[in-house]
Amino acid sequence: MSFPPCPSCQSEFVYPDQNHLICPECGYEWDPKEVAEDELVNVKDANGALLTDGDKVTVIKDLKIKGSSQVIKIGTKALVRRVMDKKDHELDCKVDGVGEMMVTAKFVKKA
Repeated sequence: MSFPPCPSCQSEFVYPDQNHLICPECGYEWDPKEVAEDELVNVKDANGALLTDGDKVTVIKDLKIKGSSQVIKIGTKALVRRVMDKKDHELDCKVDGVGEMMVTAKFVKKA
């Protein structure tokens, strides 16, 4: 029987105990039903529209790429591959002309 990896340390050595799963490496215990409900992340674009995986977005501001001399221009389109619950870069996107990168949701709008 296969169980999901530990949310705390990503260990695959997880075992069940009644309604909970336990990680022997870090000692973390969780209810898999609660984790499934918590995975719904509410990330909104600059206009307040809810973003989900697979959405197409447009950049609303010139963005400098950290560690590079490249700039993502206003109006550049991107495809949201994954919405994540992070403080600074919530969207894992494929940006046209640039490639894969993390983008902050407040600098895009839903297309």
